Amino acid sequence: MTTILTYPFKNLPTASKWALRFSVQTKTKKTLAKPNIRNVVVVDGVRTPFLLSGTSYKDLMPHDLARAALTGLLHQTSVPKEVVDYIIFGTVIQEVKTSNVAREAALGAGFSDKTPAHTVTMACISANQAMTTGVGLIASGQCDVIVAGGVELMSDVPIRHSRKMRKLMLDLNKAKSMGQRLSLISKFRFNFLAPELPAVSEFSTSETMGHSADRLAAAFAVSRLEQDEYALRSHSLAKKAQDEGLLSDVVPFKVPGKDTVTKDNGIRPSSLEQMAKLKPAFIKPYGTVTAANSSFLTDGASAILIMAEEKALAMGYKPKAYLRDFMYVSQDPKDQLLLGPTYATPKVLEKAGLTMNDIDAFEFHEAFSGQILANFKAMDSDWFAENYMGRKTKVGLPPLEKFNNWGGSLSLGHPFGATGCRLVMAAANRLQKEGGQYGLVAACAAGGQVRYSGVHRTLQRVIFLE
Repeated sequence: MTTILTYPFKNLPTASKWALRFSVQTKTKKTLAKPNIRNVVVVDGVRTPFLLSGTSYKDLMPHDLARAALTGLLHQTSVPKEVVDYIIFGTVIQEVKTSNVAREAALGAGFSDKTPAHTVTMACISANQAMTTGVGLIASGQCDVIVAGGVELMSDVPIRHSRKMRKLMLDLNKAKSMGQRLSLISKFRFNFLAPELPAVSEFSTSETMGHSADRLAAAFAVSRLEQDEYALRSHSLAKKAQDEGLLSDVVPFKVPGKDTVTKDNGIRPSSLEQMAKLKPAFIKPYGTVTAANSSFLTDGASAILIMAEEKALAMGYKPKAYLRDFMYVSQDPKDQLLLGPTYATPKVLEKAGLTMNDIDAFEFHEAFSGQILANFKAMDSDWFAENYMGRKTKVGLPPLEKFNNWGGSLSLGHPFGATGCRLVMAAANRLQKEGGQYGLVAACAAGGQVRYSGVHRTLQRVIFLE
């Protein structure tokens, strides 16, 4: 990185002007580049406005939103479609008609049918998996240019017939005679018609994530007031960022037959008094997790352009960030379902040779206020570190003044498969805006998994940007 920084100063006629700008916006820190491994950069990323389910996107299909994100990325970056080597999208609740939504969206967005595309699922870190899969393809030399993203349409989820009804219908389809059909029909019962909704509970524990969040908040003595205060912070910061035009990754989307959507519609700062009136959503009547301090069901899609650094520079791009280290961890899906950030933080920092003090921008997925605050308490506990993590000292708290400064999933929304790209772009854009160098992104997921990554700002962006 040092050579990238210093070289332009010798060639620009206005070097003193750029040097002043550089000294104001950056810090002198070591590079995280690894020998003999290609640097992977974020060129840019976009997302459709994230909307409450059941609103303007309710008549669409997931690939419609994913296509809109891809089209927005093409417009934003002007990247030629033919240079994209591979497209990867994440999603959670799959539409059976377009199970490989990445492929359908790519074709709809005008990419060549020769461009491979596949879809991944890893609960709420599906887009994170899409991105890190792309990082691996680039770092290994298999690809130079990857588009990664994610999509979720909670307005229309697949609802199945009961298993008994499905079996009956399949058997009827195979029946070869009228006698066989009548025999099968005689086995029909009205309760066969009861539908099966998509599971919202953990398969291994039969417990919803909301129940886990409520128990986690209780275990760490996180009060209802603390959760409401944090949720209000998220909405207030998101509203401020939206009003100031900081959410620059949002691209307008003309909904067929409707108006153009230009901004997230779930940002709703309220008051602690109003929030206190809501009843518990999961553990009744004594729980502390409510609709006000939980992320809401959201429709939306995101897409991000990542490249090998040499390819990006050769094409004239000014990347926003390097994607450096990343790590996935897992733990007990019952009692520690949402504590992944606590476990992963020290591991990824040690892997990168950094400390908490080196991080300038933290972007954590906010599934619930209680989840965030329980992680804070776990990270700030020597006892938890010693008894559960095998560490002698606590992880340490992320400074709140560096944490989710432009709002988070509680306010911006959480389309399950798309949030990962939003987190990375928020970190990259904040580093550029705030003059930081290192960003850390974390997202917990169903099954007790978490993905943590480091976003390292590309300082040549500062030098060339005017």
